[in-house]
Amino acid sequence: MSGDSPDLEALFDSIASPPAPEPEKPAPKAEHGDTPELENLFDSISIAINQDESEANAECPERMFSQLGQMTRGLHNMLRELGYDKALENVANAMPDNRDRLNYIAAMTAQAAERTLTAAETAQPLQTRLGGTAKDLSGKWDRLFDKQLGVAEFKDLVRDTRTYLTDVPRQAEATNAQLMEIIMAQDFQDLTGQVIKKVLEAAQNLEAQLLALLIEATPEDKRQAVDPGLLNGPVINASGRSDVVTSQEQVDDLLESLGF
Repeated sequence: MSGDSPDLEALFDSIASPPAPEPEKPAPKAEHGDTPELENLFDSISIAINQDESEANAECPERMFSQLGQMTRGLHNMLRELGYDKALENVANAMPDNRDRLNYIAAMTAQAAERTLTAAETAQPLQTRLGGTAKDLSGKWDRLFDKQLGVAEFKDLVRDTRTYLTDVPRQAEATNAQLMEIIMAQDFQDLTGQVIKKVLEAAQNLEAQLLALLIEATPEDKRQAVDPGLLNGPVINASGRSDVVTSQEQVDDLLESLGF
């Protein structure tokens, strides 16, 4: 025996056993024809749908954020394992410097163009004046040899010719100075050429790193449609090799075969 009193046993039995169901009463019909049970069912479904929508809307940004975080972490880990994280970081850090370099090239080019145009505009009137005076004197000398000038006109021609010949060296010196200015204005090519070379190297490095990353991440089903030689990617020294990407045409072929 358990030692419990009959009253206590009865209490336990009443708790353990479910209560007897009450006899069902006929439900009154609603004014619009639906029974209260049907109305309650509709209400419960509507409440459940609203709760599900509220929970889904609340969880959507959180779930999306979690997925983005996982994707970012996976990409970061893959880059780190492949050794591309530092390479891409270096290229990314070089981008602002490359923008400054391109701005420097634009400024130097504009400055050289302005200097060249200014010098040409200065030298042109000098040469125009020399040519016009020489043409005028040549016509007068022709008239002299044709015996069409008098003594007074001949004296004026001699004086004008002497003045012209005296002025030619000064005009020539001024023209040479402007020509030298034009030559000196082209020195920007030495500086900008070096800058352009560095910018091109940075762009080529970025392309190589991204291309290598794309090759590593290519799915197996797409690898079958790609030339195996192109999947080796670019190399530092590609001379004498036909199994690697060595030209922009091959890069285009690789991207097209991958669907890009």
